[in-house]
Amino acid sequence: MAPADEDPLLLVLDLPVTPETATPELRESVAEVLADLGERHRFDVLLVVTELVCNVLDHTSGTGRLRVFLDKTSGEVVVEVDDDSALPPVHGSSRLGGDRGRGIVMIDGLAGEWGTRPLAAGGKTVFATVPAGRDTAQDPRPGQAP
Repeated sequence: MAPADEDPLLLVLDLPVTPETATPELRESVAEVLADLGERHRFDVLLVVTELVCNVLDHTSGTGRLRVFLDKTSGEVVVEVDDDSALPPVHGSSRLGGDRGRGIVMIDGLAGEWGTRPLAAGGKTVFATVPAGRDTAQDPRPGQAP
């Protein structure tokens, strides 16, 4: 058991987000640092990371910062993405067209909690917690329907 004053959250990834950020390489970096997670849990985290980073790239100046934390006690993963826009993410709509705008809806379904908090220098942090525990014996075998 960790001492009471020890924070169970471990920063496992801290990367800049720029207009040149390639999401496949970013996902690979996240998957690598979270290789010990169960496959479904890791996949959920990768979806959340992708959506939050794409929101920075699509809806702000394209610059920000991605941080991924692992709770050493519970296995929960916390994803944080900073950007320079004060505008909050919009649930279920997008200025980019009718087939867009479902990223936050998806995050809402995967995350135990998500939200925003302002940054002192302007902009915001969007965060999502992805709980552990989805990797169970109930997972379908390859080729079987869930």
